[in-house]
Parts: sequence; structure tokens; C-alpha cells
Amino acid sequence: SDDAGVYQLSEEVALVQTVDFFTPIVDDPFTFGQIAVANALSDVYAMGGKPLTALNLVAFPIKDLSLSVLKEILRGGLSKMEEAEVALVGGHTVEDPEIKYGLAVTGVVHPKRIFTNAGAKAGDQLVLTKPLGTGIIATALKGGMASKESVAKMVESMVALNRKASEKMQTFPSHACTDITGFSFIGHALEMAMASQVGMVIQSKSIPIFPEALEYAKLGLVTGGGHSNRQFFSCRVEADTNLSPLLMDILYDPQTSGGLLISLPSDQAQNLVETLQKEAQMDTWIVGQVVEGPPGKIQII
Repeated sequence: SDDAGVYQLSEEVALVQTVDFFTPIVDDPFTFGQIAVANALSDVYAMGGKPLTALNLVAFPIKDLSLSVLKEILRGGLSKMEEAEVALVGGHTVEDPEIKYGLAVTGVVHPKRIFTNAGAKAGDQLVLTKPLGTGIIATALKGGMASKESVAKMVESMVALNRKASEKMQTFPSHACTDITGFSFIGHALEMAMASQVGMVIQSKSIPIFPEALEYAKLGLVTGGGHSNRQFFSCRVEADTNLSPLLMDILYDPQTSGGLLISLPSDQAQNLVETLQKEAQMDTWIVGQVVEGPPGKIQII
């Protein structure tokens, strides 16, 4: 259940391949294009790879919408590919009543330096590189209830590439990495715990949350995906009884173009946080520890 497929070509080079596309979660087509590309590239970054080429995947209602909308989506996507130094080498478009956009991405990684979600070790600390709550804010936006400020903060995060976080992570003795997307923080952390056969203790007070996400959760603006994640994963989660149910909504909230969750030795975690702050101007957070057991379970305190 890793983030991308890896195919070894030689002793020095392996291909990393991934595909992702989805329906718009913001109103502006250019911004949607940027988010879709940042999200698709993220799986390659999570594996410690360097994305090289991409193919556009497009579904578009050509009879109902102006081509100028499609042009803006593709322009937004291309702007992020250029920032990532990824070559757009082709693509495919189908007619569809609902807009969808994303990429098939090919990258490279050194076969001995692949980051999977299976390497976390007891004693590690967990670093998260983006706040949580995009699903809930996007739901509020759809319902016309989100403030401009909360949407702007969410968009700024979703269009940010995970490239710098990935590059810096590789300069530390990091053990495991995954990106936080549709299965929520809890779902992706659990995948890492299960694959690594370890337990995790998450510090609820350290979890970064987008402003206003808790307020929207209070209004009941929780996504269907959030409910599915809770149903599917809660049997492996032990949450402190004093924890706010709204915080749990956010921990189960499906993320779009979320951050990386990196497991690395506890004496290195703070260094990574400071390096990303200083050299990449990125806020990141230590959100918990890896423990020996119970394996494949998460405790939230």
C-alpha cells in the first residue's frame, strides 16, 4: 500500500510511477489545476523520488462549459509542473459531465534510497509538514459558508509542492514517509504503523489545524469520506476520552494535497523542523512518537 509503484531499471535507477485525478474542490480553474498537479506529484516526493515527466488526464463537459475554463485548469497545472521541473509529455481527454483533472507521473529514485511507509522504528518521532482540515473547509466552501481567509490558507497549503520537504527529509536519517491524502491523517499514519509493525502515540495538542476548520466541523460540515475513514480505521485507534470529538473529525478528514508524515530518529526530528523553517520557510510540526506496540495501532492523547 505504498504511495507509488517502483520498478528497478539498474543498480542506480528505479522508476517511480503514480496516477491521481479528481473533481474540482475550489471554484477558480487555474487554482484547481495547481492543486491537482501538486497532489499528483506528492506520491513521488513521499517515496523520496524526483518526478521527471507527466501526462495530463482530463475529463471535461465540452458541450456545457467554455474551453477557456479547461485552458485555465491546464495553465494552472502547467505552472506547477514548471515549478517542479517536470516535463509535460502528453495526455488524454474524455468528454464527461463532470470536470476531472490530474496526472500520471513518472519519476526516478535510487533503488537503495526508496522511502516506504514500512521503515518506522520504535523511538522515532513523527513530523508532519502541512496542517489538517482541507476536506472540512472545502465542504464549507461548497456550502457557501467558508470565510475568504480560511479558503486562502487552505489553497496556499494545497498548491505548495512537497518537494522541499522531500529533499530535506533525504538529507536526514529518515526511516519512513507517506503523504496525507484521502484516507486522512489517522488512515495514513495507521498504514505506516501496520506496514512497519509498530505502534504510534499522537499528541493531540501538537496537531496543526487550519484556522476555522474546527468551527466548520462544529457546524457538522464533515465529509462523507471522513465518516468512511472513521468507520474503517477507528477499530485500530484508542483516543483519550477527554479529546474533543471535533478534533477527531479533523484527524479523520480526507486531505487533498496534504503534507508528508516523516518518521525519523527522535534526536533528529527537531533538526528537520528547524531546517525546513530556516531553509525552506516551511512550518512543520512534531506530532507524535513511534512505540513498539501494540503494532498497527494508534493512541491519541
